[in-house]
Amino acid sequence: MPKGRVPTRDELLAFIKESSTPVGKREIARAYGIKGDQRIELKALLRDLRDSGEIAADRAKTFKDPTALTDITVLEITSVDGDGHLLATPRRHDEDKDGPAPRIEIDPHGSKGKPAPAVGDRVLASLKRRGKNAYQAKIIRHLGTGPKKILALYEEPPGGNGMGLATPTDRKMRTAFDVRPGDKNGALPGDIVWVESAGAELSRRAKVLERIGPMSDPRTVSLISIAANDIPVDFPEAAIEEAEKAKPAPMGDRLDLRHVPLVTIDGEDARDFDDAVFAEPDPDHPGGWHLYVAIADVSWYVRPDRPLDRAAYRRGTSVYFPDRVVPMLPEAISNGWCSLLPHEDRPVLVAEMWIDAEGELKRHKFHRAMMHSAARLTYNRVQRAADGFADEEILPLLGKVIAPLYGAFKVLLAARERRGALDLDLPERLVKLGDDGRIAEIGVRERLDSHKLIEEFMVLANVAAAQALEQRHMPCLYRVHDQPDLVKVEGLREFLSTLGIKLPIGQRLRPSDLNRVLGDVAGKPTSRLVSETVLRSQSQAVYSPDNHGHFGLALARYAHFTSPIRRYPDLLVHRALIAAFGLGEGGLPHGDAPRFVEFGEHLSMCERRAVAAERNAMDRYVANFMSAHVGATFGARISSVTRFGLFITVDGTGADGLIPIRNIGQEFYRHDEGRQLLIGERTGETYGLGDRLKVKLVEASVATGGMLFDIVDVIERVERLSGHTGGRSRDGRGPPRRPVAHRGPPRDKGSRRRK
Repeated sequence: MPKGRVPTRDELLAFIKESSTPVGKREIARAYGIKGDQRIELKALLRDLRDSGEIAADRAKTFKDPTALTDITVLEITSVDGDGHLLATPRRHDEDKDGPAPRIEIDPHGSKGKPAPAVGDRVLASLKRRGKNAYQAKIIRHLGTGPKKILALYEEPPGGNGMGLATPTDRKMRTAFDVRPGDKNGALPGDIVWVESAGAELSRRAKVLERIGPMSDPRTVSLISIAANDIPVDFPEAAIEEAEKAKPAPMGDRLDLRHVPLVTIDGEDARDFDDAVFAEPDPDHPGGWHLYVAIADVSWYVRPDRPLDRAAYRRGTSVYFPDRVVPMLPEAISNGWCSLLPHEDRPVLVAEMWIDAEGELKRHKFHRAMMHSAARLTYNRVQRAADGFADEEILPLLGKVIAPLYGAFKVLLAARERRGALDLDLPERLVKLGDDGRIAEIGVRERLDSHKLIEEFMVLANVAAAQALEQRHMPCLYRVHDQPDLVKVEGLREFLSTLGIKLPIGQRLRPSDLNRVLGDVAGKPTSRLVSETVLRSQSQAVYSPDNHGHFGLALARYAHFTSPIRRYPDLLVHRALIAAFGLGEGGLPHGDAPRFVEFGEHLSMCERRAVAAERNAMDRYVANFMSAHVGATFGARISSVTRFGLFITVDGTGADGLIPIRNIGQEFYRHDEGRQLLIGERTGETYGLGDRLKVKLVEASVATGGMLFDIVDVIERVERLSGHTGGRSRDGRGPPRRPVAHRGPPRDKGSRRRK
């Protein structure tokens, strides 16, 4: 830093806030080489910063960031990160008022001679600052374990003399809690409630803290998942006020694209439209294409470290349920100024791209622009138009808009196939709700070329964004999908070998190797089984400033750019592009660059939280739908084999459930983990992945989303190279069955991925 001058207000503020310890006038003067009368000017500047509340001063006449934590504070240990580090938050921290909670990592070497800390513990700790909003904590004293909140179904058993029973909605918790009449806090039988264990840690007594809603109301299904996964729902008043004060973005220096017939293509029930596309032949390159992907300019409205931004960062992503959406941004932004409504001017950030006849990205530009959507189209209507059945609105767009989009898509799709992107086209479950809020129909979502078209355009724009930030040496939050774990690959290889399928040994696995496997089983009974097993072998996609490529898409670099209205990582990429290309206000602040590791960890957690909530809600909705069919029989396939039983997926509905091992047969079954089999010790009878069964539904719990089944018959066993079936019963297919009598162990779920 320059010596011999008084720093500017911003320089001094940054110096104080970035210091790991409070600093005094002496340290500041030494750092800037301040002498003589300059000290009077420094003193006045410090007084001004202190009076404005931008810095805090203590009795020792040292200065610090007023938002920084005190050196000694009470913490609650909240989680364990991916590297096994314990993380904590201040005991009294209000995100709405205080902003995002700091990252506080417990020093693993600072607890010697003290009990090992665990999640839920409260501790007195000394803090050492490690950067902006980051600390390391050394435990001074354990303060005990805070009361544990549990989400439960409240009931009042007959003859209980007014005593209530709270059964946890988490299937991993086996203990129900007694609730005394004075502790039920207005709860009614059938309510979903938050309870807190009362008395000793192992006490079976609890008191009701809050009612969530009656289990009989189908809307409560989503509320359970929202509460259980700690999904933020209500926006702070300051964030709502900021959103409602938003106004149309000025044209300013934006590129005027209002003459370009950009169109949005979304699902029939979409409420916000944040991406628009256009394509035309590139006259300079025969067979090549000139493309626009226009994305709502969320960064214009959501400025760094403002209430709206802090609320969006806390959420990290929108969360989607069958009956509702918990948005990342208030409706005034997500369905208003940042929704590319037809025939209205909207500000956008545009990826302008050129591809050659081979689908290779040759060059790209990024602009802040103003667009005017030519039409709000849907996947079904666009596909019908491409198939020769255009409706009246699309007909005028057919030659100028629809045909070029499909022309560019065919080139991009061919490029995808050449590079060997993983082709896991597993069916997506489609749920339709009736007027009463309950599931009226469960099916499979049709996958059209129009879906794939938009996907390929978005993938190209995401690649261009990552390339642009690398070229400009700007921080980038990559969407990383790493190579599959070697242990998982070996397990996949061993399983595939039982089906006579080989994976290469001794070389780096490529997506094309897995595509060959998928191609070999296409159209066979084992096709879906192999696809799901390949999916489970994949690494989890995360956000990170360190680029490890995207294995599934077979891309060297990839960053989410195309949906800042519902994903905060995309907003960070937008801000970085705005700063990189000098596109005006709302760019990435200089101080945010060192925080990209923290951003990646937090936003990856938010995504996992959202996926878990969505999956749990779907399980409960399906259990609600199936509860009317207890005692009925269904066709099903074995989807997972564990030491405690078989998980099955029901044909048609996609409902998942458990057949506990104690209810499978009259003998002891050994779990062969490598071959994914349960093998009868006496008869040699086997149950393995993909085997088709006839099953009976025994129990469906809406509160937990769990379902228990019993085996009625074996319809078909997958042919395997080793092992055999035996122990024929009177029907020639296995021993007699016993009815399910008890609740089975917790369900072991795989993870659903978002590209």
